[in-house]
Amino acid sequence: MTDVRHPELPFTDQQQDDVPGHTGPMHPQPDHGEESYVGSGKLEGKAVIVTGGDSGIGRAVAIAFAREGADLLISYLDEDEDAEATKRWIEKAGRRAVLLRGDITNAAHCDEIVARAVKEFGKLDVLVNNAAYQMTYDSIDDISDDEWNRTFDTNIGAMFRITRAAVRHMKQGSAIINTTSINADKPNPGLLAYATTKGAIQNFTAGLAQLLAEQGVRVNCVAPGPIWTPLIPSTMPKDKVENFGKQVPMKRPGQPAEVAPAYVLLASDAASYISGATIAVTGGAPIL
Repeated sequence: MTDVRHPELPFTDQQQDDVPGHTGPMHPQPDHGEESYVGSGKLEGKAVIVTGGDSGIGRAVAIAFAREGADLLISYLDEDEDAEATKRWIEKAGRRAVLLRGDITNAAHCDEIVARAVKEFGKLDVLVNNAAYQMTYDSIDDISDDEWNRTFDTNIGAMFRITRAAVRHMKQGSAIINTTSINADKPNPGLLAYATTKGAIQNFTAGLAQLLAEQGVRVNCVAPGPIWTPLIPSTMPKDKVENFGKQVPMKRPGQPAEVAPAYVLLASDAASYISGATIAVTGGAPIL
């Protein structure tokens, strides 16, 4: 990888009304590795599912995986324009891209994601559970039961259901990669529900890695710090967005392209003895 564009603070006039947000209105535009990621065949011939693959980290992972030789099913909520852009980048790399729109809080849709991937590709080698929902609240009284349940259903409930369906089709050497967060270790009080789910994801990953070890399926997670994605301007107040990422030692947010290589490693055979691990991509903020 070369020449990833580092975003510069402050970010002004960024607020978006729709969650999980859209890439188009963001300035500066996130760098997903469109012009910088160079593949070398690490995932040649693999069949992959990426949830939340329309934008942000998911798009960067999809671009990197495609350039490493994988075919991908991209699961997304309703951001059709972003999803189509991801598809174009995958196809530009010479790989197959299947888009599947739908709400992963629906249990039947979780099964559909896996069934469609297996139907299209004839197998399933890698599952990237990346889709997430968050919202910022200053008081616990502001968090309704519906809001709490939506966060859990999206972030950990769907992960369980998609993974359960996927494991039935996975063979030795397959990999599951879950997106947790620095919030699993250093919870942001304004993201109480989200941070709680990210802690659950880390425990889910560690337990599942042990459960699937004899089957030869590796399970790991990536813990990003502040990464410049549409979820930020669509779910955080103006003052938090303007200085987003300033709190980490590198004093800036990361680009999605700077997270994707961790997923490539964990999906590849180079990580054959890595399971139950968390890779932190946090701009220098420690996860212990």
